[in-house]
Amino acid sequence: MTKNIDFSAVINSAQRTLETEAAGMNSLTAAFNAELREPFSKAIEIFRKIEGRVIVTGIGKSGHIAAKIAATLASTGTPAFYVHSTEANHGDLGMIARDDAILALSWSGETSELLGTLDYSKRFSIPLVALTADADSTLAQHAEVVLALPREKESCPHNLAPTTSSLLMLAMGDAIAVSLLESRNFTADQFSVFHPGGQLGAKLMRVKDIMHSGDELPLVHNNTLMTEAIIQISQKGFGCVGVVDDERLIGIITDGDLRRHLSTSLLGETVDDIMTASPKTVEPSLLAAEALELLNSRQITTVFVTDDDRPVGIIHLHDLLRVGVA
Repeated sequence: MTKNIDFSAVINSAQRTLETEAAGMNSLTAAFNAELREPFSKAIEIFRKIEGRVIVTGIGKSGHIAAKIAATLASTGTPAFYVHSTEANHGDLGMIARDDAILALSWSGETSELLGTLDYSKRFSIPLVALTADADSTLAQHAEVVLALPREKESCPHNLAPTTSSLLMLAMGDAIAVSLLESRNFTADQFSVFHPGGQLGAKLMRVKDIMHSGDELPLVHNNTLMTEAIIQISQKGFGCVGVVDDERLIGIITDGDLRRHLSTSLLGETVDDIMTASPKTVEPSLLAAEALELLNSRQITTVFVTDDDRPVGIIHLHDLLRVGVA
């Protein structure tokens, strides 16, 4: 018979886990503001100077974290890949070139599977940065730079399962990746090259890639009767019409405006009497994610795209949903 679960104990356990790991992160932040500052700067300098790639290696839970760090580096403009420490001893050391640098992860610093990589880095003068909790370990002694993490308590009640330690390694890997990204002025456009798929790729699209243009635009000139404006709203299907003076967008009329001005005289009025002047617009180069934020914050579904006040496109919330931004 299955024993009933004490859910209060479950919640308390989860809370202790989060609090323990948060305490570990606080210790890491404190260390970073003190003894970690100089070695971190040296590590960034090494990774920036190399002409090759950052080889991230480890085994066990450190190996899983190493693989994630390598993926983050590669996706943010720093060529990198993960090499399993055991596989390195069985031929994969050949994947590491002389113009590379190595980031080796081991909480204890005494992982025997790393020895082959340590000797290889010395033999071919390949810079090695250690990410460990023991500044006096074998790994640290072989490293050019040691990022010594605070030895905090694991959230595991037995203080055995890598939990807090894995989080600290992961956080330091993110700090390295983001520092390298910013030091290289890595742009959103460059980021999109490495992330063409999924919701992230969609958010990195530009408004110009999604907008409707040309004959699809619902536009009327100023002084036009509302009868024509209503026809444009109905035919074009965006729930609005833009009002232009020569080529400049000077106003917008939405379905909501029609409801607010509904009267027997509406059809005899001109668009100038009904329109909202100086409507909010976006530029073609705006990120799709930023366009979505604008629509949500202003509680609107459609926005015109302008270039020097000239309407060149229109984008609807449904367009953002269709490409997967939201």
